[in-house]
Formats: sequence, C-alpha cells, structure tokens
Amino acid sequence: MALWGNNDNVDSTGTIVSVDYTTGEVIGSGTTFGDATVGSAKTGDIIHFGYRDATGAGSTYYGAAVIVGIASTTVLTIGSTMNLSGAAIGSTSFTVSEAPKSFVLNSAYSQNTGVGGTADKFVYGISTSGSEAAATTQFETGVGWVGITTYNDTDGNLRVKKEILVAMSGIATGNIPAFPGQK
Repeated sequence: MALWGNNDNVDSTGTIVSVDYTTGEVIGSGTTFGDATVGSAKTGDIIHFGYRDATGAGSTYYGAAVIVGIASTTVLTIGSTMNLSGAAIGSTSFTVSEAPKSFVLNSAYSQNTGVGGTADKFVYGISTSGSEAAATTQFETGVGWVGITTYNDTDGNLRVKKEILVAMSGIATGNIPAFPGQK
C-alpha cells in the first residue's frame, strides 16, 4: 500500500464489541474485517473507535490504532493502544481509513488532545465535492488528506486551522466523522 491511500471510507459495518488493551484484540459484531469482496478493513489500515466531527458533534471518541492482523471477519489485532483513551471500549461504532500509519503515532492529530472539549485535531480525506461544499465557509480547503484543528478563541468563537498534508484528486470519502462541508 502507498504511504497515503485514497480511501477515507473503507467499509465499516457492524459494531465493536470489545477491545482488549493487553492483547490488542478487537472483537466485532456484524463486521467484515479482511473480507476482500466488500473492500473491508485490512492490515495497515487505521481503525477509529467512536467518533466526533470537527464541530464536536458525535459520540465518544476513544482513539485510533493501526490494524496489524486479521484473524476473521469479526476479530482483528491492533499494533498499539497508545493512542486510545484507556476507557473500556465496547458496543461502539468504528470507522476505517487508509490514512498513513504515522497519523496514529502523531499525537498532533489525536482527537484526544483537546482540553475540556475546546480543541480538536483530526486528519480528513477531502474529496472535490467536499471541498466545493465547504467553499466560502471557515472549513474551506483543498482536496486530499487535510489536518483540521478546531478550537474556541477567548470570545467563544469557533476557529479552524487547515493544513493540506497530501494534495490529491480521486480521493474517496464518506466516512464518519464526515468533514463538515460533506454533511
């Protein structure tokens, strides 16, 4: 796989039943891990547990990890739990992305970096349609893999910083959390 994939919406059906912080084993229900016929999660992809979008909406976000092994369509192994919150993960949603492995190891883009829920950082795959939908908004940016940082200033106003990490066309999006312009 290339350093940066072009898919931010790998098939993510089912729910996570449990994550074992000691062994790195992830058990799913109704999942299709490793099923090549449906383009599901594969070794080297990033799995996100729970989600929040750039505006703060969504469920509890527990963090992300690199998939290092797939035993079956319902069992996979993650390489490290260092970017996970430490809270018990069960009966939660998940998403899978082809973002680079280095993204998970870089705490600069961990949604857990916000203090008191006032800041958020995440890498989004942004398609042409997502970029067009965000035009003239504070989320306006180019297409490709984009690091988005949101925070509230001292007056409580939402501020958005964007950094295009890899500019590319042909990126497929639609994952949760959706880039605000793609809703």
